[in-house]
Amino acid sequence: MKLKANKEVICDQLMERAKTDRDLLVLCSDSRGSASLAPFAEAYPDQFIETGIAEQNLVSIAAGLARCGKRPFVASPACFLSTRSMEQAKIDVAYSKTNVKLIGISGGISYGALGLTHHSTQDIAVFASMPGMRVYFPSDAALTKSLLQQLILDDTPAYIRVGRNPVETVYEAGVTLKQDKAVTVKEGTDAALIACGEMVYPALQAANMLEKEGISVRVLDMYCLKPIDKEAVFKAAQTGTIVTVEEHSPYGGLGSMVAQIVAENGNATVKCLSLPDCPAAAGTSKEVFRLYGLDAEHIAAVVKERLKK
Repeated sequence: MKLKANKEVICDQLMERAKTDRDLLVLCSDSRGSASLAPFAEAYPDQFIETGIAEQNLVSIAAGLARCGKRPFVASPACFLSTRSMEQAKIDVAYSKTNVKLIGISGGISYGALGLTHHSTQDIAVFASMPGMRVYFPSDAALTKSLLQQLILDDTPAYIRVGRNPVETVYEAGVTLKQDKAVTVKEGTDAALIACGEMVYPALQAANMLEKEGISVRVLDMYCLKPIDKEAVFKAAQTGTIVTVEEHSPYGGLGSMVAQIVAENGNATVKCLSLPDCPAAAGTSKEVFRLYGLDAEHIAAVVKERLKK
């Protein structure tokens, strides 16, 4: 089966909805190509707005349109959306409770060789800290489709981060998620892997590798970073060993959130796997993941090491 990028799935869902919803708008900051939204712009030019490279204006314009009853979806590189327009997202969208969906494209280290200026390894921390803002990191095409179908219908601000490249398949086509509830991808009793975004697939691979050695590992897709599914974390803590995996800084992301929940209410050890607190090395996503131990082999080795302790 041909792999598909999550951003392409987003475009498909927005185009499908635009057929019957004239209030649905898409706004870009000179990013329709990299966001895979050129087909939308061509099919629905009256529902597409190009602001140019002006991320602050992009978000504020979207907020104004939302106040007029429109349903804007904003797409811009995650590295810029989470930094240049942070104040506008905080005040014009989250604080003002405007129905704007912010889509951070090419998230994490998707831009590879372009380096720190184009990497977004802080966006969970940035957006999750904003009262009123939800944060989602979908893992594959099927989950992205289900998430978008639900977000298109609600009226609450949200940030959705997707990568740049086609992603491996985690779910069967047609999967329907229960919004804001983590998905148990694999059951297990010896340990739990909690991952988000593109890290779910290598986490699942690691669990399958460990299963062959007689180690039972639960895998949770915590696509909903905010609101985070505390109940799922509590259940994972019953295994006694949790390892989190994320394409993010070690500060303020999935690992920090899970560790806080477990420290307050659980009885388990938590090991956080993430990108390091330094500019990431240049390379393809898979090369960088391997370098920093975010591949299936290293994840499996960490689980085994934690179980020994």
